[in-house]
Amino acid sequence: MSKLKKALEKAKEARGDYVKRTPETIALFSSAAPAKPGDIPKKEYTPIHPVYTQTKVMKCDSKFLLKNRILPICTLDGADRLKMLRTQILNTMSDDESNSLLVTSANPGEGKTLTAINLAISFSHQINGTVLLVDGDIKKPSIHNYFGLGEMPGLSDYLIGKAEIADVLVNPGMDRLVILPGGRPLTNSAELIDSDRMKALFKEIKERYRDRYIIFDSAPVLTCADALVFSKFVDRILIVVEAERTKRQDLQKVFEILKDRPVIGTVLNKTID
Repeated sequence: MSKLKKALEKAKEARGDYVKRTPETIALFSSAAPAKPGDIPKKEYTPIHPVYTQTKVMKCDSKFLLKNRILPICTLDGADRLKMLRTQILNTMSDDESNSLLVTSANPGEGKTLTAINLAISFSHQINGTVLLVDGDIKKPSIHNYFGLGEMPGLSDYLIGKAEIADVLVNPGMDRLVILPGGRPLTNSAELIDSDRMKALFKEIKERYRDRYIIFDSAPVLTCADALVFSKFVDRILIVVEAERTKRQDLQKVFEILKDRPVIGTVLNKTID
């Protein structure tokens, strides 16, 4: 067992009873054969095909997305691994009809943003719900770059009163997926995320549409307070860990900071076996 895997096991033990419900660590973008997805509780659903009349539609180039390791089609290599992760997350959310997920990591560059993006797309491939992908890393927003959308107003502009939400939502040309970009980079991000304006926004996006899932990409836990502030709002938290890079002590610090918060598991990213 590698040092990183030992650290993950130790961190799980330290987190107590809640970890007993935690799905096992999933390896993304590796050559290992994916496990079979678990069964989602069966319900009767009506297929959702939204027509965007106010939300801007900016169709993204599929070749550009693939170059950035984004999987826009559910049949591409690697999609099954995401379906497995999506299924495990949905199983935890089905317990209490939760619909919001925070994706974060210990440090920058460990794959949290790409994981959040591909998870959001995987969620959108289900015909029974829509997905809102929120770039909550407003110190260093980057989701718009992955999609090739260019500089544009977003969450930070809304929080400082320079834009309304209807003006900053974007559909990237994919059915059932809407993006809320991060907007202009701001240094006072924790204060803005903890503001009354953000609390009102979160309530609106969480409760307005019953069949919507919200996936937040936040700043890394060990770089600023943003993820800790977000953790007060969201239903579930997923930690992205990079194989052979994330340090054991950093992962332990993350679990200490997010103690008693709804962490459901870890994603082991960039494994090779």
